[in-house]
Amino acid sequence: MTERSNSKSNYSRRDAMRLMAIGGAAGLIAPNLLGKPAFAQTPPASPTGRVVVGFSQEPTVFNPLMPHTECDDAVHFSVFDTLVRMDPKGVLQPNLVVEVPSQDNGGISEDGLVWRIRLRDDVRWHDGEPFTADDVKFTLELITNPKFRAWRTAGHSLVRDIKVVSPTELTWRMEEAFAPYLSFLAETFMVPKHILEKEADPNAAAFNQAPVGTGAFKWAQRIAGDHIELVANADYAGEGPYLERLVFKYIPDMTVLYTQFKSGDIDLVDQAFITADHYEEASKLPDRAVMLERGASVESIYLNLEKPQFKDPAVRQALYAAIDRKAILEALYYGVHNPTETFMPQNSYYYNPNLPAQEFNIERAGQILDEAGWVPGADGIRVKDGVRLSFANSTTSGNHLREQTQQFLQQTFAEIGVEMTISNLPAAVMWGDFWLKSQFESAISGVTNVIAGDPDVSNRLHTKAIVAKGGKGSNTGQYSNPEVDALLDKGTRTFDREERRAIYLRVQEIVRQDLPFLPLFAYANVFGRKEGLEGFEANSNARVASWHAAGWHWKG
Repeated sequence: MTERSNSKSNYSRRDAMRLMAIGGAAGLIAPNLLGKPAFAQTPPASPTGRVVVGFSQEPTVFNPLMPHTECDDAVHFSVFDTLVRMDPKGVLQPNLVVEVPSQDNGGISEDGLVWRIRLRDDVRWHDGEPFTADDVKFTLELITNPKFRAWRTAGHSLVRDIKVVSPTELTWRMEEAFAPYLSFLAETFMVPKHILEKEADPNAAAFNQAPVGTGAFKWAQRIAGDHIELVANADYAGEGPYLERLVFKYIPDMTVLYTQFKSGDIDLVDQAFITADHYEEASKLPDRAVMLERGASVESIYLNLEKPQFKDPAVRQALYAAIDRKAILEALYYGVHNPTETFMPQNSYYYNPNLPAQEFNIERAGQILDEAGWVPGADGIRVKDGVRLSFANSTTSGNHLREQTQQFLQQTFAEIGVEMTISNLPAAVMWGDFWLKSQFESAISGVTNVIAGDPDVSNRLHTKAIVAKGGKGSNTGQYSNPEVDALLDKGTRTFDREERRAIYLRVQEIVRQDLPFLPLFAYANVFGRKEGLEGFEANSNARVASWHAAGWHWKG
């Protein structure tokens, strides 16, 4: 049964539609175009200069509709455009559309089912071809093409009867009302029909390694294992670009990345930002702007729940009790980050602050395993039903704080008869099929679970999002709980803000009880850039610092 918003709600359906895409208390849809300069300095009349952005993980996926990680988004945001974008205040802004569709402007019908999109008429692809409504139709249909390896189909799979009315207008019908869809569109980059429609297999298209977008920067070159270079799109329809060149430099060792920022070889540090142990020194560097911003990502130990050693809830509870989070946060991360019990960002309106607090208790951890029948073997490692309580833990090679965390956990787990081996991989391997297709046993990862601020986490926690079982999404831990599935389904059909909040508070309670992953902390990101780089804004609703490089320029 399709559930619509409650007629007894304190909010009208019109109010709900305004609020539906917003994760925090702000609930407005802004009429102004994205990227109006919010800084005092006057940008240059034509693109000049370059910025070198440092990454600890290498961007490798350049078709933005295919499975990818946060670091790839920096390239996507610069090369491509979306219909709408979410700004730092959680307000939807037009990008390729003339105005954000709403019920007030006739873009969305009263019941939320019929959408009308009006596009800008001055946008061109990097090869000079005009961007039209046919490209939007092609993009949305490609995402749901069963032969295409799409990153995310949730929401898009509900779109029906896409009709191109004119080059600048299209309509579609939603199979059912879907509250987060505007937010999803803020992370859905448009791709060119005239290039990709010719491909027999879009998964293997040459475009995927040399993308053509409508964004502020055009693809120049990639030196695998080293850097990616983009050049200014002088014909960009939006604000900017003000830089002539944008370079994404890959430096896998976090300490070396920071050293290069310190020496000036890096102008701005993006994923995974400046590490907490360098924050105090970085904040005192001359000619550097360093700031601490609460982020949306949560660092956790992800458990592959299809592995026999993690199927027993008692094991997950015992491991969580055996983690000395306070020591990890204080000794390794210098108190920069915040402990959390949930996947929901702590600055979200939907965050649940009333979950049970994790307590480090080695004795209790061992007792839990004893009571569950996990008995130490001859080598001291616990065994139950022929399954040794032994597993590998993986993360990105060169991330020294995670590596130190692993060593700390390895020693602590050994005290309760659990063997954790360390098996780290280069970023491109770690976050490829190994992660996406659940080939790991356990992993340490920082994950942004929400999409552009909306509280829906179906992509991470719904059974239908398990790629290893034929689903579409990013449920790499293979978590499956029927009650959570039902609540997530209900949440996507509910427009009323308070009703949605109650749903996601309950989801957090269940997930905290099930412990499909073990939260370590909520990130506070340490952003660092050279003084004189203007136009930069942190945006917790985007997954990367380079979400709007179009607005960057050097102080003149």
